[in-house]
Amino acid sequence: MYITSPEDDSYSAQTIVPDVYLVHGSAANSQNPAINPITTPTLIEPLTEIIYDRFLEIRTRQSHEVVTTLEVLSPFNKTSGPGQAAFLHKRQQVMASNTHWIELDLLRAGERPAVVRGQSDYYALLKRAGIQPFEVWFTNLRDSLPTIAVPLRPPFADAPLDLQAAFATVYARGYYAASLDYTAPIPHPPLRPADAHWATNLLQAASRSSQSFDET
Repeated sequence: MYITSPEDDSYSAQTIVPDVYLVHGSAANSQNPAINPITTPTLIEPLTEIIYDRFLEIRTRQSHEVVTTLEVLSPFNKTSGPGQAAFLHKRQQVMASNTHWIELDLLRAGERPAVVRGQSDYYALLKRAGIQPFEVWFTNLRDSLPTIAVPLRPPFADAPLDLQAAFATVYARGYYAASLDYTAPIPHPPLRPADAHWATNLLQAASRSSQSFDET
């Protein structure tokens, strides 16, 4: 194969040596072994994991300025990685602004800020705009969730948020009693001995009640 330049007659021809030769002919007459057909692959759709971070914002009616942000922590932002980094960055930004910040942690597992680490099973933390220190409601497994303050703008007083009532409403509307397997092992971390005993008795009582209901 030769390459020449049509614009320049003095351009010298160059020979290109191919890397592969294609030889036409009968495979039966060739000394090369027969080429197997391509094996049919299995087609698999790529999996794209989409994680939604839910939060609640209270805004003013006229200017739509954010007054209070409420974040419910998830495993995604309690585990070292991009989710936690994004959460901590948002946390720092909001706490340095004129917006009130509330974070609600109902997960025993995962990492926690040093100010609330090791204090309780669950907590709700309020950082009022421009005010220190934090207001924290600590709650353990056998306690009812508290009613916390949700700060608004003057002249409005704090709005009460009954977390136990909110939790019960979500639990009922989500049909979690029917969808969750309470016979499975308790998720990590292990419960304290007294809490484990309490949980076992509670689940056994609920199981007996469910069986009695099914029999009737």
